[in-house]
Amino acid sequence: MRILIALTYYRPHYSGLTIYTERLARALAQRGHAVTVLTSQYDPTLPRYEKLNGVQVRRLPVAMRISKGVIMPSMPFWAVRLIRQADILNLHVPQLDAALLSILARLFHKPVVLTYHCDLRLPRGLIHALANLASNLANQITASLAHQIVTNTQDYAEHSPFLRRYLPKVKAIPPPITIAEAGEEERTAFRQRFGIEPTHRVIGMAARFAAEKGVETLVAAMPRILARFPTARVLFVGQYQNVLGEEAYAAKLMPLIEQLGEHWQFVGVLPPKEFAAFLKTAAVTVLPSTNSTESYGMVQVESMISGTPVVASDLPGVRQPVLNSGMGKIVPVHDAAALAEAILEILEQPSHFRVNIEPLRQQHDPMVIAKQYEQIFNALISPS
Repeated sequence: MRILIALTYYRPHYSGLTIYTERLARALAQRGHAVTVLTSQYDPTLPRYEKLNGVQVRRLPVAMRISKGVIMPSMPFWAVRLIRQADILNLHVPQLDAALLSILARLFHKPVVLTYHCDLRLPRGLIHALANLASNLANQITASLAHQIVTNTQDYAEHSPFLRRYLPKVKAIPPPITIAEAGEEERTAFRQRFGIEPTHRVIGMAARFAAEKGVETLVAAMPRILARFPTARVLFVGQYQNVLGEEAYAAKLMPLIEQLGEHWQFVGVLPPKEFAAFLKTAAVTVLPSTNSTESYGMVQVESMISGTPVVASDLPGVRQPVLNSGMGKIVPVHDAAALAEAILEILEQPSHFRVNIEPLRQQHDPMVIAKQYEQIFNALISPS
C-alpha cells in the first residue's frame, strides 16, 4: 500500500503530534507499506528529501509563518504529484494545508483519513486569531471530506465541540507509545547528573512551559507537599525557555518558581534513554493540563509503562489512561489543593498504585496501532 501522510511539522521537530506521527509512519513502513511524509522544511538546514527509518520524507520550503502555521508555495505542486501516486491520504491536524490536500485527494478519488489530535487554542493576538480561524476552517473542510476520522478516545470525541459534529465518522484508536530501556547504569548516571539523592522524592513533569499545561497549578501545590515531604523536588523536562506565545506566562510564573529554590529544577529536553531514566527516577509524574489542547497526554502512559504512577487533570481523553489502568489519581482542573493531596497520597502509599502494565504496553504498541490504521485503509481502498 502507498500511504501519504501529511502534517506541518515532522521530526526532528519535538511535539506530541510529531512523535505520534513518526511512530505511526515507522510502524506502517515496518509492516511493508511504502510511506511518504509530506511536511514543512521549518528549519532551512534540514534536507528537503531524506529517508528516515524506512519512511520517505519530503520537506517543502517555508515562505512565511502565521502563528504556528506555515505557508509553503510549492505545496500545490507536490500535493498533486504525491496524492496521484498514493493509495490513501492520512492527514494529521491541526495544519493549514489540510483543506487543500483533502480537496485534491477527493478530486483524484483517493480516500482521506483524518487524524484529529486536539482542538486548537492559540494565544491571544490578531495574528493568532487569524491563524485559529484559518485552521478551524481547514479542519471543517477536511472533516467534511474525510472518509474516516481517527482520534485518541471516544471520551474526547464526545466532548470536543468540533468532533461532536462528525461522530458517525469517528473511530477511537489510542496513540502509539514506546519508551526506551533504561537500566540501573542509566538511572545512576541520571541521578548523579542532576544531583538526585536517595532521600529526594522526585515529582516529574514533562511538557512545554505553556499555560495550557497547568504549570502554575503544580507551583501552587508545592508548599503543601513540602510541608509533609521537605525533600520533595520537581524535575521539569521539556522546553522551558523561549516558548512561542508563552513569554508573558513565563514572566509571571518564573518568580514564583524561583522562590521554590532547589525544590524545582528545569532539565530541558532529554534524549530517549535519559528520558526513560527520568521516568523511572520519579516517584510520581503530573499532567495538570487545563484545556482541550491536551487530548490524551502520551507522557502519562510512558510514565505508567515505566512503573511510575500519574496524577492527571479530569479532562476528556486525558483522564482515560488513569481510569483504565488505576495507576494514579484524577484531579479537577486548576485545583492546586487537590493536586497536592493526590501527589501526597501516591508518595505515602506507592504500593496502592502498582498494576500490571503489560496490557497498557500492548494496547499502545506502535505495531498494534499501525494494524488498526491498516484495517481502516484497506476497507476504504477496497470496500466490500
